[in-house]
Amino acid sequence: QMQLVESGGGLVQTGGSLRLSCAASGRSSRSYAMMGWFRQAPGKEREFIARITWGATTIYKDSLRGRFTISGDNAKNTVYLQMNNLKPEDTAVYYCAAALVVGIRYDYWGQGTQVTVSS
Repeated sequence: QMQLVESGGGLVQTGGSLRLSCAASGRSSRSYAMMGWFRQAPGKEREFIARITWGATTIYKDSLRGRFTISGDNAKNTVYLQMNNLKPEDTAVYYCAAALVVGIRYDYWGQGTQVTVSS
């Protein structure tokens, strides 16, 4: 099993920045092939943001590329999401997820961290 714990969410003004962290722990914590960030706003479906493989290959949702940056520290089993120039429409619960195999399916999910951007 693997546990994922997100942190770093909070309230920020429009134009501000936040850095989210996702720490993996547990027996399988060093077994993931990729980790991703998703978000879900009230009344909307979960949305893919970005993902990073163990080898640091990244993929982004096109509309978020440039404002959001995913990075990882394999030694710490931690993945980060740097978010800049935040907008009210970025308000959502942000989740990290881990996959044991590179692909589209994620095996483990965190509990989420709230990000609120005030106008």
